[in-house]
Amino acid sequence: MTDEKTIRLTETVKAGGCAAKLSPAVLDVVLAKLKQPANPNVLVGFDKADDAGIYQLTPDLAIVQTVDFFTPVVDDPFTFGQVAATNALSDVYAMGGKPISALAVTCFPEDEDVAILEQIMKGGLDKMVEAGCAVLGGHSIRDPEIKFGYAVTGIINPHQVLINANAKVGDALVFTKAIGTGVISSAVKKRAAEPAWEEAAIRSMTTLNRRPSEICLAHDVHAMTDVTGFGLICHAREMALGSDVTIQLHASSVPLLPGARECVAKGFIPKGLRNNRAFATGCAAADADVPEDLYTLLYDPQTAGGLLVSLPASGADALVTDLKKAGIDAARVGDVVTRTHPLVRVMA
Repeated sequence: MTDEKTIRLTETVKAGGCAAKLSPAVLDVVLAKLKQPANPNVLVGFDKADDAGIYQLTPDLAIVQTVDFFTPVVDDPFTFGQVAATNALSDVYAMGGKPISALAVTCFPEDEDVAILEQIMKGGLDKMVEAGCAVLGGHSIRDPEIKFGYAVTGIINPHQVLINANAKVGDALVFTKAIGTGVISSAVKKRAAEPAWEEAAIRSMTTLNRRPSEICLAHDVHAMTDVTGFGLICHAREMALGSDVTIQLHASSVPLLPGARECVAKGFIPKGLRNNRAFATGCAAADADVPEDLYTLLYDPQTAGGLLVSLPASGADALVTDLKKAGIDAARVGDVVTRTHPLVRVMA
């Protein structure tokens, strides 16, 4: 890296990473009005609010498709490319699939140093190679704000798809990464993050969900989703709605990135977090003894976040043990109970 380090990528955009997503409230209104003819080969479509689409090709083969791109969440171009690729691949892993090919999506200012773009694309390719996913090409446009990501295609057995809408009453919930990337990225943007906070967040955002997905597939998992821009509570809400259950989260059990609570205390709250919290009003609530900063972090928009897994309570400890043996920061974070109000209850 040489001249491309003279600019800080996070200072060139209004919001970084998955915190730049549209509000879930906006998407809910728009998607509810979109209708298309039924297709028996579409096993999971956009009407399911799941992580990726599933299209069946043969009795034993289906493709998993997703697209994800966003603005810089870190300042180093190579690292930004790695994060963008990790995040895009995650949706395929969340369905239990294997990514096989990808197309790059690039927005770049026409007057910016192309060495920056080169490093972004090199970083993305680095993670795609690690995942065994071939980059076939892509598309680019001129744009004042840098944006980068991928459309990813994976393969899956149509009889082994893990959707987010199959949680069962009596299940336990396991989560595979610490949260806090949104608030820490906001602190980075304002030059207020401790180096250790930024390093831990980058390490999390560049760790593929491939191994956690593989381990989960070896257990009796009922439902799985990755936690990204809508935060832990809003992704739990989707799981609860789709499964017709209520989800109880134990705030003190959720792993946190170093510095996450400090960032909340100092007011580094991304707009995406506020949007998530406003959207969930009426369907999520915290008990009186839940610390406010912890409750806030459960709405934090995650970039390349972890997997939220629902499985029989009897198997939860074994799954956590296997994940931890693989070096994964996993924890049992909640339970699935009979449908009641609110849809998502946060307990201390």
